[in-house]
Amino acid sequence: MQLLAYILIYPILWLVSILPFKLLYLVSDGVYVLLYYIIGYRKKVVYSNLKLVFPDKPEKELALIQKKFYQHLCDMFLEMAKTMTISESELKKRFVLLNPEEFQRLELQNKSVLLMYGHYASWEWSVVLQNYINFKGFGVYKKLANKYFDKLVRDIRSKFSTQLISTKETISIINHNEAEGKKSITAFLSDQSPRLTKDVYWGTFMDIETPCFTGAERLAKKLDLTIAYLKVNKVKRGYYEAEIKTLAEKSNDYKDYELTDLFLREVEKQIYDAPEYYFWTHKRWKHKRKIV
Repeated sequence: MQLLAYILIYPILWLVSILPFKLLYLVSDGVYVLLYYIIGYRKKVVYSNLKLVFPDKPEKELALIQKKFYQHLCDMFLEMAKTMTISESELKKRFVLLNPEEFQRLELQNKSVLLMYGHYASWEWSVVLQNYINFKGFGVYKKLANKYFDKLVRDIRSKFSTQLISTKETISIINHNEAEGKKSITAFLSDQSPRLTKDVYWGTFMDIETPCFTGAERLAKKLDLTIAYLKVNKVKRGYYEAEIKTLAEKSNDYKDYELTDLFLREVEKQIYDAPEYYFWTHKRWKHKRKIV
């Protein structure tokens, strides 16, 4: 069944990937109408999240943000498919790193870097960042159940030499590299909802108490790694700009969870500035702390 699904869907993805950008975004407009007006994919979840985060915004404004989000969502998923065949030169025009010198400065310290960022704007096209660094680049991702699509995702995201590692592999690979003296820059998408456990960290995100991922912070403190934030902005349709913001070069100088909170504040700033580019379909605030 997994192979059949792959055989049926892969040709569609490949055909999308070879479309000129003007045609690609015309297709995206059609997908938006289908997804938003006909299927209504997760509209209740998106609206519930927006209402929770922006309780004082009028209904018309929330509705506008919701529509803009779905338009961006469709663009982003078609851009993911486009990555299958896009050239390096074209991608570097469309995903521009504004301060590559900050990567160079951090590498001169001869310390590995954990690069944290959120599901905002385009995290998919950040694979091109490997072209700006000398360290080995890794991207942490959640392994897909369908092994054929999982391999496809690995191939797409590894196209520019960034190596994907699953969440289960992350600690062992980073520990091994550090023991071998191999410096790296590892990307963590850390703004979504973790599995609920009794020792989970309850922080605040968009002024709402919620469980938070702390893996990057814990690794940074254990191995004395630098933590940075990748701020990605959408300039216009199909064009993004990224900026490296170093959060901590000496992670152990910070109190527990302080680095996680610093990261979340950076994501919040971007959401407040342009909420339509955040990934609202995820049930980010689904957990509530039980009062004992």
